[in-house]
Amino acid sequence: MRLWTVLCSSVLVVSCAAQVDPVVPTPVVDSSAIADPVIVDGGRSSGTADRNAPKDSLDWRGRHSPQRATLYSAVLPGAGQIYNRKYWKAPIVWAGLGTCVYFIQRNNKEFRRYREAYLAVTDGDPTTTDEFNGRVSAPQLLDVTDTYRKWRDISYIATGLVHILNIVDASVDANFVRFDVGRDLTFGAGPSLELTAQQAVGLRLSLVLH
Repeated sequence: MRLWTVLCSSVLVVSCAAQVDPVVPTPVVDSSAIADPVIVDGGRSSGTADRNAPKDSLDWRGRHSPQRATLYSAVLPGAGQIYNRKYWKAPIVWAGLGTCVYFIQRNNKEFRRYREAYLAVTDGDPTTTDEFNGRVSAPQLLDVTDTYRKWRDISYIATGLVHILNIVDASVDANFVRFDVGRDLTFGAGPSLELTAQQAVGLRLSLVLH
């Protein structure tokens, strides 16, 4: 009886297994990979990151021209700094030039003032009076006139120097726009193995550029 029961159970299991169709697992396909493929063409890849990134942020350094930056600064001080995207430098240039222009006007005004007083004193006409009413002598007026004239000339020179420095700064910054200042710059310090092998104390410094 037991043998018969075992045989019936075996036949039932085999028949059930024969009726079950084997299921082949279907690989899961990433829909994002199909919807947004990365196409490589001549070493250039285009994908979601490249399409979504602003074009100006990708190629403005490649289109940058040091000649334009120099020309812009020469024609309009501060324009080269703006072209180089160093916006904080433009107000410095304007402040420097504005200060120089202020001293040019002030010194020139005082120069003309004391020169007219000197001419009024030395013209030999007793009816002509100066604004100081004779309280300042002609030599003193001439000395002050020469002083303001020198200061005015120095202000002109300072204005020219600020303008030249503005051009040089814009040109240098434009030439260093494509210079890669990345994080692949390492500096290390450690004991010198050569000196340690000779039972001496030494320090080895290394600078690695990638």
